[in-house]
Amino acid sequence: MLVSMIESLERIDVILASGSPRRYELLKSLGLTFKVIPSNCHEDHSPQKSMEDVVLRNARIKGLAVANAHPDALVISADTIVTIDNRIMGKPKNEEEAFEMLKSLSGKTHSVYTGIGLFLNRYEDSALDAVCTRVTFRNLTEEEILAYINTGEPFDKAGGYGIQGQGALLVEGIQGCYYNVVGLPLARFFTMLNEFMKRFVI
Repeated sequence: MLVSMIESLERIDVILASGSPRRYELLKSLGLTFKVIPSNCHEDHSPQKSMEDVVLRNARIKGLAVANAHPDALVISADTIVTIDNRIMGKPKNEEEAFEMLKSLSGKTHSVYTGIGLFLNRYEDSALDAVCTRVTFRNLTEEEILAYINTGEPFDKAGGYGIQGQGALLVEGIQGCYYNVVGLPLARFFTMLNEFMKRFVI
């Protein structure tokens, strides 16, 4: 199934509407050939009915921005947020913000949500889905937090950590998809993509 899916996508342009290096590497690991065209849309984290609605809305906005300009291409979009106590944590702007984020996550369980979007405007069709993973941090000392901040990892990542890097040392356990925390839940993405492409004759 995986090989036939990859082969079918070779007959169509595929665009990743994200500048995330983590998502780029995850898609490359599947053997996909694709272009990267970031949407450059502002992420809207204003309150919605649920956190799933927040990431689904952002994935839709990002995906449509690129799909409207490339109607013959399959466009893949995604949006990931880190939440704790119904509060969304963005990317820390400085060391002080990074410290406060990591301190608030220490010893607690938080949620990571990713919204995925698939768009093929030639057929005026799209698919959206969201995944949640629960992540538990061990109790961190102030020295450990400062040492992690000094690695530089926190500053381009929601929640101020990267589980695929040295941030793995902060994590005690996870419930759900590991790759969702990295930025793209691969199993759910593939299931979505497989079902989505069955709708068309490419």
